[in-house]
Amino acid sequence: MAENRPDRSDLEVLLDSMLSLLAEGRTDDAKLASEEILLRSRSGSERDHMIEARVRIERALIGLIPQDEIGQELRWCVDRLNAISRGSSIHGLALLNLATWHANRGELMMSLATHSDISLKNGHPLDIKSLSRIEVGRILSSMEDYGPAMRHLWSARSGFMDLGMDPEAIAASLEWLDLALDEIDVDAPKMSSILESSSPREGPGNTHYPSNPDDITDVVEYLFPLLSTDLSGHSRIDLGLIVEASNKLDRPVWKNILMSRKGEIQDRRLLEEFQS
Repeated sequence: MAENRPDRSDLEVLLDSMLSLLAEGRTDDAKLASEEILLRSRSGSERDHMIEARVRIERALIGLIPQDEIGQELRWCVDRLNAISRGSSIHGLALLNLATWHANRGELMMSLATHSDISLKNGHPLDIKSLSRIEVGRILSSMEDYGPAMRHLWSARSGFMDLGMDPEAIAASLEWLDLALDEIDVDAPKMSSILESSSPREGPGNTHYPSNPDDITDVVEYLFPLLSTDLSGHSRIDLGLIVEASNKLDRPVWKNILMSRKGEIQDRRLLEEFQS
């Protein structure tokens, strides 16, 4: 919702308040507010299809409808928003939640099909598209379709970086790097070229293509200053990936910096790597 808009309706203000309660973890208060919003959004005087759909999404997610009706409820929200506000943020949010519901049930092909409706061409904003692409990358990776998974993770990474969404960009970068380090080839096309030449497929397969070392370098150079501000933690898989990249690219600078600060490192596997 447009929280800073001066002409917000009372119902929009109430919805924003409910969403704030959810963000604060005050679920019981949010549930009570959602009941009022749902009733009022359906009333003749305050009828608002957008708000009704949004509150029904939230009610489905916080368990206010029977478990076996959640999918049907999310689908109703998608269909209603597709009719009245296709390509909007809330339409994209509804698609994301429906796709996640399918994935959680192991219905991966249905989840991918739902994600395919999210795109910039359909008018969805970049943050929604990027959140969709990182989830598609994860699904494809779980299906061992690593090549397209890397492509979607890179697309998500680029979007998050453009928007300054650092935590999400770091996550996408690390997940891409984990796959990229499996096979490296100086003659491999760069991810930018792969994205430009990509086209829709009929369905997932079991594809993989090697990564270009320049892409790996770009990712590590982005990650390293962000991850090395604090080296503590007993399970630092992220730092382990940087060490692996340092070894495989024969770029000891990253590993050497970490070794020089090993007194700050708590991860035993990293310390053993430095000893060897």
